[in-house]
Amino acid sequence: MDTDAFIAVHRPQWDRLEELTRARTLDAGGIDELLALYQEVSTHLSTVRSTVPDPALISRLSLLVHRARLRITGTRIPLWKHARTFFWEDLPSALFQARWTVAFAASIFLLSSLVSGLYFGLDATARELVVPEAQQRALAQRDFVAYYFEGEASGFAARVWTNNAWIAVQSVVLGVTGFWPVYMLLQNGLNVGLSAGVLGAYGGLDTFFVFILPHGLLEITAIVVGAGAGLRTFWAWVRPGPLPRLWALSHAARSLVTVAIGLVPVLLVAGFIEAFVTPSSLPPALRIAVGAAAWLAFLAYMLVRGRQAHRAGITGDLSEELVGSRVATAA
Repeated sequence: MDTDAFIAVHRPQWDRLEELTRARTLDAGGIDELLALYQEVSTHLSTVRSTVPDPALISRLSLLVHRARLRITGTRIPLWKHARTFFWEDLPSALFQARWTVAFAASIFLLSSLVSGLYFGLDATARELVVPEAQQRALAQRDFVAYYFEGEASGFAARVWTNNAWIAVQSVVLGVTGFWPVYMLLQNGLNVGLSAGVLGAYGGLDTFFVFILPHGLLEITAIVVGAGAGLRTFWAWVRPGPLPRLWALSHAARSLVTVAIGLVPVLLVAGFIEAFVTPSSLPPALRIAVGAAAWLAFLAYMLVRGRQAHRAGITGDLSEELVGSRVATAA
């Protein structure tokens, strides 16, 4: 089928249907015309999907048919139902599908942290080259803990949230490069390891864990998830599988946006814990328990609920009516 000729012949019908769907009111003749055009454009969409799966054309016709259907039925889905679908179905499924690249990202972070911590903790000369001895002593005896008591707690939480959200956004935008998420993970892992090594060298390793674990479990996991989801778009670009490369990348990118939006409240919770729980007067064990509970809840949401949603056929992508997920694949 000649796509250009097909578009040229049927464009007036599509434009007219779009005009009718946007009209504030319709008389009896307009309603009849809307119904007829809806059926015709639905047929056009089916034809395009089965013969020439052009992404842009399918996207336009799918959205047009979807709007016409809503205008005909008069259905309006409440906002709370959209929110429930997003947080109970789309987001956990998207998180679950990214589990392997998230595991890869976590291994990069943990390995770099461990190597950095051991290296700087055991080698005083290497530590001195990076952080002068006076600064090491100040970090171990005062600065590391003092950081969590800077300013008002609410302002501190907002600053932490903004910083972590910026890191997550970088993973989203630059994830397709495959380089930036890995660089970010290595940089953060090396910094965490350096701090642990310095405090460990001065006998403050217990202080390090007491002040990093309550919020760090959830916060670092969220950053790792963002990096892993970003790497998934890179992998979809490199190895698209049976789908056309652009389609595979588009699907992964839309799921990545779902993950990015979902990480906003997760990072907000982590920022709240860092501002109000980490520096609190609660016993250290209780502070760590609060952070561990939030962390385990997120893991259960990602892996348990995510697996259920994924098995139910939920992809975390937009609906087929909006993007047209049926495309020709290679044998």
